Amino acid sequence: MPDSNNHNPTYRERIEADRIDSFDQELEMELDDDRLDELLLDVPAQGPAGEHAMDRRLYFKELFRLQGELVKLQDWVAHKKLKVVVLFEGRDAAGKGGAIKRITQRLNPRVCRVVALPAPSEREKTQWYFQRYASHLPAGGEMVLFDRSWYNRAGVERVMGFCSEQECEEFFRTVPAFEDMLVHSGIILIKYWFSITDQEQHARFTMRIKDPLKQWKLSPMDLESRRRWEDYTKAKEEMLERTHNPQAPWWVVHGNDKKRARLNCIAHLLEQVPYGEINHPEIVLPQRVHNPDYIRHPVPQSMLVPDRY
Repeated sequence: MPDSNNHNPTYRERIEADRIDSFDQELEMELDDDRLDELLLDVPAQGPAGEHAMDRRLYFKELFRLQGELVKLQDWVAHKKLKVVVLFEGRDAAGKGGAIKRITQRLNPRVCRVVALPAPSEREKTQWYFQRYASHLPAGGEMVLFDRSWYNRAGVERVMGFCSEQECEEFFRTVPAFEDMLVHSGIILIKYWFSITDQEQHARFTMRIKDPLKQWKLSPMDLESRRRWEDYTKAKEEMLERTHNPQAPWWVVHGNDKKRARLNCIAHLLEQVPYGEINHPEIVLPQRVHNPDYIRHPVPQSMLVPDRY
């Protein structure tokens, strides 16, 4: 058997490289943010300057620490067969997607999954309103993050005229009962509203317009929502007032500073589900079976992806 000490330096180097690669996943997203920030230099000032930018080292340190706690939470949810539902609502470009990415980045998609439903089909429009959302609710041992949810009815559908005032009023009447049923069934329901200012949304929309890699995020509906800022404000205020209750409260995340918003949301989410650390059995890598008569066949050159890098 080869001397393991001779392999340790190379082994440590590979572990370090893998760790750095893992960090690079987050760094890549942050560099993308920096690229957008450069574009912001061309955006005319729309109001007073925001808070001082968060120290990058502190941000990464806290993010990785919180993501480590999310892994523990995931293990706890799976072990205890908990059912967790987290709703992410807010204006377009408020930072919901960025927060969701950081939450799910290091988690098992079989335990924690994201639901982002498109506009309802003609068939779904004839169903009970909550029906298409109910089919995505978690089983025991699962977390489901809704990137927009049944609150579409009180927001975009109402403001854009996709539902009648009678249908919206029916939603307000029935949603507390629907969420009561979820909670009484054992689901842990957490609702977040990401809040940004008029000026900040203007800046983020302008950056997306200037960035060809982000223009796909701006739909005609998004642009119309920008024009109807005040209508959305009125709808949001009524929604929070009529659907905030002790059984299913709303939590408002200040989203003008994207980094702080992500950390604040993750830290708060971890506090909503009491969890502990699960002791896993030690993992032992089994010995690979070697058959002396096995010959590995070469891969035809025509099948190989060219090494361009």
